[in-house]
Amino acid sequence: MRVLLVDDEEELVATLAERLDMRGIEAAWATDYRTALAMVEEKEFDIALLDVRLPEMNGLDLKRLIEARRPGMKFIFLTGHGSEEDFEACSAESGREYYLIKPVQIEVLVAKLNEICQGQGGRG
Repeated sequence: MRVLLVDDEEELVATLAERLDMRGIEAAWATDYRTALAMVEEKEFDIALLDVRLPEMNGLDLKRLIEARRPGMKFIFLTGHGSEEDFEACSAESGREYYLIKPVQIEVLVAKLNEICQGQGGRG
């Protein structure tokens, strides 16, 4: 399984990527949408974990750009705000409630990643 983590909090995504790698999940990270898009064009990922509120572009808009480049990719939205609007937007966009609240517990994230990949035919 290959995961792309996108959040403007570098310490968060670097730590999550390291913890996922320790669990046998290949993880890469970016702190802005431009880097994330470049990474998606260079390499295939099964799932992207996107912060809902990124500088310059929100996570929902980034999801649309990534989907145009990689149809079929799965997404989990991440929010530190926990607002009802964020959850409604994520649920409407993803068709399911794939979102997590910061701070993310690594075991919860791993379980969600496995659920999505196994439940929808991703590589695992």
